[in-house]
Amino acid sequence: MYALIGGSGFTSDDVITDREEVVVTTPYGDTSAPIVFGLLGGKRVAFLRRHGRKHEYAPHRVPSRANLWALKKCGVEGVIAVGTVGGIAPELGPGGIAVPDQLIDYTWGREVTYYDSPEAGVKHVDFTHPFDRALSARLIAAADRIGVPVFKRGVYACTQGPRLETAAEVERMRRDGADMIGMTLYPEAALARELALPYAGICVSVNHAAGIGDSAEKIDFESLADVVEKAVLGVVEVVKASLD
Repeated sequence: MYALIGGSGFTSDDVITDREEVVVTTPYGDTSAPIVFGLLGGKRVAFLRRHGRKHEYAPHRVPSRANLWALKKCGVEGVIAVGTVGGIAPELGPGGIAVPDQLIDYTWGREVTYYDSPEAGVKHVDFTHPFDRALSARLIAAADRIGVPVFKRGVYACTQGPRLETAAEVERMRRDGADMIGMTLYPEAALARELALPYAGICVSVNHAAGIGDSAEKIDFESLADVVEKAVLGVVEVVKASLD
């Protein structure tokens, strides 16, 4: 059984069926929402709303330690994390889908490890490749099989949020090598690594990042709603196919 962390596209009862909600207690407090067990395309999954039932958790306040620990406790064999991004790479205009293979952390003050006390000790994990390559390849193969175009690599820049970035910040990240900007896949990826839990991301671009393309002057989310909705359906189909 795989776990899904996300929101857009997976909350409807006709996407994940035969749903049962379970509250899992953790040493790190409450999860952002109860874990939903159900069927996606006939395969059993565990689904967790990253930002809560009512989208009440801002990116820097998501209880990621509790979320990942709870999923591990439930016995999942891997985590597929769905995230929205602003696109920097030309391939990631509005509606573009990517499976990132690298990550740059621009956040601060988040709870990013389970090893933060003398009692817990110290553990250094290898983070050379922050996303599980086998699970990422599985997502890419599923996309190819069903004909959904995806950007098959990419550097994910994780910013603090909840505000969006300035054009100058985006330009700096572009020079750093970033292809997309999001706010949520870190520290999830690092925490999953500490738990020896395979973790891969699949991201949908909701807009050009600030200062780029049609976001040169400002970001107009409403004008992109239809494009993003269609792309999210593609993400759902890719994830579903990856479970086969």
